[in-house]
Amino acid sequence: MLSGCRPATGTAAEELDATDPIAFLRDRFALPDGVVHLDGNSLGARPVSAEQRLAIAVRDEWGTGLIRSWNDAGWYTEPARVAAGIASLLGAHADEVAVADSTSINLFKLLVAGARLRPGRTAIVVSDHDFPTDRYLAESTAELLGLELRAVAGPDAATDALDDDVAVLALCHVDFRTGAIADAPGLTAAAHDVGALALWDLSHSTGALDVDLAGWGADLAVGCGYKYLNGGPGAPAYAYAAREHHAGLRNPLPGWFAHADPFAFDPRFTSAPGLGRLACGTPPLLSLLGLAEGVASLRGVTPAQLAAKARGLTGLFVELVDRYCPEVDVASPRDAAIRGSQVALRHADAYPLAQALAARGVIGDFRAPDLARFGFAPAYIRYVDVVDAVATLRAVLDGDDLGRPDFTVRTAVT
Repeated sequence: MLSGCRPATGTAAEELDATDPIAFLRDRFALPDGVVHLDGNSLGARPVSAEQRLAIAVRDEWGTGLIRSWNDAGWYTEPARVAAGIASLLGAHADEVAVADSTSINLFKLLVAGARLRPGRTAIVVSDHDFPTDRYLAESTAELLGLELRAVAGPDAATDALDDDVAVLALCHVDFRTGAIADAPGLTAAAHDVGALALWDLSHSTGALDVDLAGWGADLAVGCGYKYLNGGPGAPAYAYAAREHHAGLRNPLPGWFAHADPFAFDPRFTSAPGLGRLACGTPPLLSLLGLAEGVASLRGVTPAQLAAKARGLTGLFVELVDRYCPEVDVASPRDAAIRGSQVALRHADAYPLAQALAARGVIGDFRAPDLARFGFAPAYIRYVDVVDAVATLRAVLDGDDLGRPDFTVRTAVT
């Protein structure tokens, strides 16, 4: 265990946990014994409260209340309540956030709406380093609207692609592979300098980092509900638009829930006020209620506190990997100020490495071609978990697990 240094290192970690100001959040999550869940950047842990809330919804509200629960149980207004909770983690007003659909669908809506807010402009700028869906949707938007797609080699190259023809700069705040944080305030300002809008994908940020959309001057944003917001698999996503854009924002997918009066069943569309206009069809209530519990599990802390804990956890992980596992390369930024709440390790056998660790109770994931990725959800990961994870990594590297045939066969989800 860490070359015999586990006791001393563990004691230091225990002291950090004892003085952690947000340690109380961990009790709000159902975490299996013997597991260190370092994959909260893919799927957050289940809030303890989610099981009971969903049971009530299925047994009583759906089972007994039936359709009356849209009114009696508050189903109809649930998206707005969840949106208000997410807004508090974004540095946004409650009426600037809408909860609906998936991240991909919301991104499409805002790419189209953003381009329409800048008529006469002919280009969208994206990064090839970002999550592939973002590029796919930007390419489809450009094709549909007859725009040019400018794909650059990373956020740092985006400013060189900005000019008076650009309608929207659309970037991920955190690199999904390495965890590198883009300069959101600087890049937003650069977009504004040429009259373009800035759209941020916050899927790997919200609930773990100090997001401040108002402070950044961001125009638009999207994010998912099942990572650091702990909403459960397939939880609904959210969209953000600054108030100044609401009046001119046109939803390209205007379903009946985006209508000002859905139950008037008017064949002519009249947009709902504010960001209600970004809704589409009927919300998936069971998933939405799971997200409500995920967002509620973060009550009582600030984004700055979450970010400080994330820096501490990832910093300790990098330090211990450097010290005890030098044959593994840290692929994430070493500067905590530009590192998200995840660390990627580069190794020739990264896939079997991730499988071997999971078999020993340390769950991360794999990103092609050679990265084992570990997400440190500050709400429930402890400093002692970091020590145990590196001790397990050392044990795997010292053993023969990487050669096991069952660890080399790729699963459908990696």
